Amino acid sequence: MQGFKSIIIAGLHLVAAFAFFACEGKTPPFECTDSIECVNISPEEPLKIGVLQALSGKLAPLGQEQIRGLELAIDKQGGQVLGHTLKIQVEDTGCTSEGGANAALKIVADPQVIAIFGTTCSGAARTAAQVMSEFGLTMISGNNSAPFLTSVGGKAAPYWYPGYFRTANNEENAGKAAAIFAFQKLGIRRVATINDGDIYTRGLTSGFRQAFEEQGGKIVLDTTINKGETVMYPVLTAVKNAGAQLLFFPLFQPEGNLVLLQAREIPVCENIILMSDGALIDNSFIQDVGARGKGMYFVGPDSPKGARVEAVALEYREKYKSPPGSSYYLNAYDAAGLLFGAIEKIGVQDPDGTLHIGRDALRRALYGTRNFKGVTGELACDKFGDCSRPVFNILRLDDPGAGVSGLQENVIFTYSPENIE
Repeated sequence: MQGFKSIIIAGLHLVAAFAFFACEGKTPPFECTDSIECVNISPEEPLKIGVLQALSGKLAPLGQEQIRGLELAIDKQGGQVLGHTLKIQVEDTGCTSEGGANAALKIVADPQVIAIFGTTCSGAARTAAQVMSEFGLTMISGNNSAPFLTSVGGKAAPYWYPGYFRTANNEENAGKAAAIFAFQKLGIRRVATINDGDIYTRGLTSGFRQAFEEQGGKIVLDTTINKGETVMYPVLTAVKNAGAQLLFFPLFQPEGNLVLLQAREIPVCENIILMSDGALIDNSFIQDVGARGKGMYFVGPDSPKGARVEAVALEYREKYKSPPGSSYYLNAYDAAGLLFGAIEKIGVQDPDGTLHIGRDALRRALYGTRNFKGVTGELACDKFGDCSRPVFNILRLDDPGAGVSGLQENVIFTYSPENIE
């Protein structure tokens, strides 16, 4: 009874306080009730966003596309969110696990950073997401697609961390799409796969293997190369000796380029069908391999189309004086849009312009995203942070001169968990 009486008295005091401020024409002072913490931004301070991308090496073009998607989204906001200028802190991950961790630590060292935009590579995301989550931040990517970062088979994946989100498709379904196409459409029964030990490439070859074997196919060689390896002849000879009809190698540049180029130099490999994934659906890859890439297959996310896509593409060309190198900048654009919208939804502003943002509130706002009209389609975030509907296309490179846009238009097969065409 005494405890109940104390609660009543405390409640009366709270009501009296609100009544006082109401009579005085004042707003009660902000009190943070967020389960993690609140970031308080004074009227003259910017709203800080950390940016983690691969900005050096062969994958720098992908990282640059992500930053450009972010910049276009910032332009759409007029450079501000809730009256505060957006300020970004950019760090290079180098597309490595070590780089992801080190870059993330630089970002979280500033307690005023609201969230993290990134990463480019899934391997860097694995460590960066762990750092981000332990410090209570939110992180959203427009490029990561490794299944191991969110969910596999509807369950939390090995490297899932609270507060991590992405608008790129979970490529758990990319391996399935490639396997179904190979078995059902090409009549392939014997396949070799190559990964580089990265969680992204391992995730794709693992998904391919499971789906291919379920249909009755056989993986005759499942092997790994090292990042930085340049001589692919031994592994390609092993592929041929294993009797593979198709080689599935979801590798990044430059290793993916070298597999293709050296395979074309080996006469015994000329009848083996080559297939890669979205990491090589890029103008820089097509320009590097040229005509030697003709006939190669790729599995990648469905390319968004429509008036809004064309409008953003026009803004891209006007701002950067060149066409987009890939379509992933659109996923980055939507990732930034989701983040800014969530901040606007949960931010609390004082009359003087001071802004308060609850870290857990920001996460919950993103987990609660439904029916967001993005340029890449309608987005809804599940409990693991996947925000896009998985639809994957099989593409064939018939005209290298048409670049990545020509490749993306040459759709041979489309797969989604709900429908197979």
